[in-house]
Amino acid sequence: MRFQNFASAFAVLAAGAMLTTPASSQQSAAPGPAELTREQIAAASAAMHQKEMELAGVEKTVTPRAGRDRNDPNFANFDEAKADTGAPLPPLLTASNGTKITTAANWWRLRRPQIVAAFESEVYGRVPANAPRIRWRVTETVKENVGGHRMITRKLVGHADNAAAPDIKVDILMNVTTPADAKGRVPLMLMIGSLRPFHLPAGFKLAQPKVPSAERQMAAAGWGYATIDTASIQADNSAGLTAGVIGLANHGQMRHLHDWGVLRAWAWGCSRALDWMQTDSRIDAHRVGIFGHSRNGKAALVALAFDQRFAAGYISSSGAGGAALLRRNYGEGIGNLTSDEAHWFTPAFLKYGAVGHSPAELPVDAHELIALVAPRKIFIGGGMLMLDPPDLVPGDAWVDPRGMFMAASAASPVWKLLGSKGLETTQFPKLGTALTQGSIGFRQHEYGHTPLPNWSTFIGFMQPYWGPAHGA
Repeated sequence: MRFQNFASAFAVLAAGAMLTTPASSQQSAAPGPAELTREQIAAASAAMHQKEMELAGVEKTVTPRAGRDRNDPNFANFDEAKADTGAPLPPLLTASNGTKITTAANWWRLRRPQIVAAFESEVYGRVPANAPRIRWRVTETVKENVGGHRMITRKLVGHADNAAAPDIKVDILMNVTTPADAKGRVPLMLMIGSLRPFHLPAGFKLAQPKVPSAERQMAAAGWGYATIDTASIQADNSAGLTAGVIGLANHGQMRHLHDWGVLRAWAWGCSRALDWMQTDSRIDAHRVGIFGHSRNGKAALVALAFDQRFAAGYISSSGAGGAALLRRNYGEGIGNLTSDEAHWFTPAFLKYGAVGHSPAELPVDAHELIALVAPRKIFIGGGMLMLDPPDLVPGDAWVDPRGMFMAASAASPVWKLLGSKGLETTQFPKLGTALTQGSIGFRQHEYGHTPLPNWSTFIGFMQPYWGPAHGA
């Protein structure tokens, strides 16, 4: 189906309740109109993208890189010898007025707020002052056995106040699981993802290690875990930008130049989940971490960077727009982020992917996003060698594990400034080597684009600080 103009594309969205409230095998929202087809979403997304390019003063963005077809003329670079663009990283410990940041006080008072402001203005967008209030309620409580451990799962719905825009409904879905026999408050990991079953596309296989699931490993450690459904916060496409929490705050209108993108909206939703967790007697609010993989890893890093209440993060395979340096020429490029993935970012970000421009013009890069986490704990993971189908680029090359490592290493001086240890090395480790001696952890496993093989390393990384549940 093709739309003749921008208005007709979004007329369809007026009935598209399923863009903001996903179907779920575990929790269901009120029934709505039929879900839009992929073609309808793609057409509406293209129309919105064009409008936002006009808003940002961009005529054309650079061609996205291809990651699978080696014969494509725009095939991404995976040659490390060609990865260095020569663009220097923005100085981490120099203020915008040239002041050298040599004390913790100046980091907190001067430099950190500057970096936050730059990311909000140019990359992820600003959360509006009228972002809706969320009212959480438990809809169901279920007793479970997870790897031999008695657990209790509560299913919650967070209703967004939509009095200002009654036609836009947002109900955030979240499941929270805690040990049934804990004697006190427990550590908990908030996992960004979906409450819907996930199936790989036909023909794809993932090589998985023979280890327990992440949930079983956390249950064995005495931790709790929660999953928040990103699609119930904000749709993962440009078509949905006039709905979800972004559309609700804008009363169904288009975004402004520096408004928040989907990654920031998902991160904001995680912060609202943390609001509820701080009121729960089963959860230790000082030991709540956040986890995300791939695009959810980007959002988890944004949440961890902007909300200092999160104690730790496991950021898996987040790549460009997450933990990987944007100034490198490796794997996913700026053209990918400013085309089909533009909705993840603020409209102002589009100009850095415009023809004739480059990421080197950005006032910030990933090392500064990671530095916003200091002095808390962060574990950055990636994979390699997923070769089924065999013609694919091996594993996590697309998300540039070395670029993530380099960003973490470049961020480490802030941990030192604040009296802690960062990554403590600039030497990229061998496959399977865990770097967990400082407050920044890093490991690249051999099973490709999956977070599972690094969960045991992350739990071991955190165990000295969190330990099991009090009195368990």
